[in-house]
Amino acid sequence: MEKFIYLFRGGENHAHNAADSEAAKKNMQAWMTWMGSLQQKGILAGGEPLQPTGKQVNGTKKIVSDGPFIEAKEMVGGFLIINAKNIDEAVEFSKGCPIFEENGKLEVRPIQKMEM
Repeated sequence: MEKFIYLFRGGENHAHNAADSEAAKKNMQAWMTWMGSLQQKGILAGGEPLQPTGKQVNGTKKIVSDGPFIEAKEMVGGFLIINAKNIDEAVEFSKGCPIFEENGKLEVRPIQKMEM
């Protein structure tokens, strides 16, 4: 099995505002159900939502600034790490993600193995 990361971008509801509306609560429940199904299949390796704030460190001078400086619809809101045979299987597993119901994006990337 290979490891893949799901990067979640955009969407209309996020973990940080899940308590704000009934729609957000239902959306959060859909996420929990989907992630639970990945866990039951034995493919979920981990993941977390991300806070909407942070810092950026840039360039050779390592300038620190508040960030991220990106449109909200493109900001990474969280990630999961899953195990799959190949990227096609990882993509297939992703299709049940609730982010698609809220007009968001899911990026599937293979995690490169590092030899130490």
